[in-house]
Amino acid sequence: MISTVLVANRGEIACRVFRTCRAAGIRTVAVHSDADEDALHTRLADAAVRLPGTASADTYLRGDLVVKAATAAGADAVHPGYGFLSENAGFARAVTDAGLTWIGPPPEAIEAMASKTRAKALMGIAPLGEVTEADLPVLVKAAAGGGGRGMRVVRRLADLDAELTAARAEAASAFGDGEVFVEPYVEDGRHVEVQILADTHGTVWVLGTRDCSLQRRHQKVVEEAPAPGLDASLTRDLYEQAVRAARAVDYAGAGTVEFLVADGRAHFLEMNTRLQVEHPVTEAVFGIDLVALQLRVAEGHALDGEPPRPRGHAVEARLYAEDPANGWAPQTGRLHRLAVPDGIRLDTGYTDGDDIGVHYDPMLAKLVAHAPTRAEAVRRLAGALERAAVHGPVTNRDLLVRSLRHEEFTSARMDTGFYDRHLTALTEPAPDPLAPLAAALADASARSGRFGGWRNLPSGPQVKRYAVAGEEHEVRYHHTRTGLAAEGVRVVQADAGRVVLEADGVRRRFEVARYGDEIHVDATRLTALPRFPDPTTQLAPGSLLAPMPGTVVRVAEGLTEGATVEAGQPLLWLEAMKMEHRITAPVTGTLSALNAEPGRQVEVGALLAVVDGDAG
Repeated sequence: MISTVLVANRGEIACRVFRTCRAAGIRTVAVHSDADEDALHTRLADAAVRLPGTASADTYLRGDLVVKAATAAGADAVHPGYGFLSENAGFARAVTDAGLTWIGPPPEAIEAMASKTRAKALMGIAPLGEVTEADLPVLVKAAAGGGGRGMRVVRRLADLDAELTAARAEAASAFGDGEVFVEPYVEDGRHVEVQILADTHGTVWVLGTRDCSLQRRHQKVVEEAPAPGLDASLTRDLYEQAVRAARAVDYAGAGTVEFLVADGRAHFLEMNTRLQVEHPVTEAVFGIDLVALQLRVAEGHALDGEPPRPRGHAVEARLYAEDPANGWAPQTGRLHRLAVPDGIRLDTGYTDGDDIGVHYDPMLAKLVAHAPTRAEAVRRLAGALERAAVHGPVTNRDLLVRSLRHEEFTSARMDTGFYDRHLTALTEPAPDPLAPLAAALADASARSGRFGGWRNLPSGPQVKRYAVAGEEHEVRYHHTRTGLAAEGVRVVQADAGRVVLEADGVRRRFEVARYGDEIHVDATRLTALPRFPDPTTQLAPGSLLAPMPGTVVRVAEGLTEGATVEAGQPLLWLEAMKMEHRITAPVTGTLSALNAEPGRQVEVGALLAVVDGDAG
């Protein structure tokens, strides 16, 4: 019997495993980098062990340090979570060699399937050799790990070498393994996967399908179970291939076999020898706890002959601290509040007041809705996201709501090209037109309560300015004998945290929260602006500013001040939240300033370079 589990991971998945362990009466141990010293998973565990440093390569990817932490803390088992070392056969062996129970598949199975090239060979699929024009487009893909890291779509043969270099660098940083391979890129297919669970007694459960087609940068955004619209023949083929993959490597534990479905056929992609981020939708549909079952399998228990019967439909959305309208740029800062309506499952590695840093994935939480039908589950999740309190940095919340309500998704006609086609429309700013007024009235009410606002003599209107979705909004209101007033609406109530307005006979209530200059009015995020602009913020045309905090990892080869650059030419690369972000020249001209060198850490808005355009 397992008594103490160390989770060799961080954030949401560590918290999720701890929850099941605690319910089972199992003690828990966390490991943490210096950046995660006060993270939620560190605080939730019964014990925590420091891994010195902040970079993943120095901390969560150091299997030797993690095993040493487990023995020091008295753990007798290790759960790898997902990402990091979860598909590292050497780490699994190190755990068992130390006399600890490995809560995962046998190292031999990991070795066979963790490398996508070896997995394809087992399934009789050969990767591309020398790439020609006839092969385009192709996909460059990391052999180890997942989550879209180390992955590049190449449409021009001239770009292949550069993309191979970038993919290798990103894969080495994320997984400690820079091996990549090239395969044909199937346009606009559906990403469908099969959840399996196997014990050490020969039983393999097939726990249905999931559709994960809504992706950005090859990372999943919305997932659901079961995958809608698959006919019986295709579903049977998916199940048979998944079981064949599991039995080929004597699999044990939870795993996922992934496919690209196109033209009515299932194309094998890979087998993930670990728990998936999207496992909660399968848990909801089958009424099971996959982590609890992982623990039972690791203890040697046999599964029942048949899995439970599925019920209803479940949909999951990943809430990211990122700006989809700005190249999916990750966001950092204080998460002031995160709360969702009742009836929605929330898996997160954050709580109110936590800081979102630059070192790790920007996922804040996963929200899961379960209902008797797909339409009901989708509607429930969209409504919950719309009503959720997400106070802090910019997130993809609005994008998720619009995606779930998009006709292509509601009719189950989506594919992996969904955001390529619809991102512009889905990120079109649509702030609530009354939100700035509600913010101003809430602020005025708070100030009036402290200092008094009404004057006996007539005075001009009060003016406040806010930035909303990149646009400036100016609002005007008055202090009157009977309270606050504004043109065109009736102010029914105005308190520091709640404003009720009536316009055209319709009464609406707004919940308002303010954190310094950052204001949240329901789902609208505003920034209070000063009365007069700051003249020191003026920048020269052609200035390239860091779009997010991060580290300069590369500068274009041979690039120096005075060089001539072309519009769109890559100048340097920033790494933030485990992803590389390319900074390109805004215009054709001369590089007059370069303030970046590899290893330099920059804050958002830092001046990286200046390009003087040919026209001046």
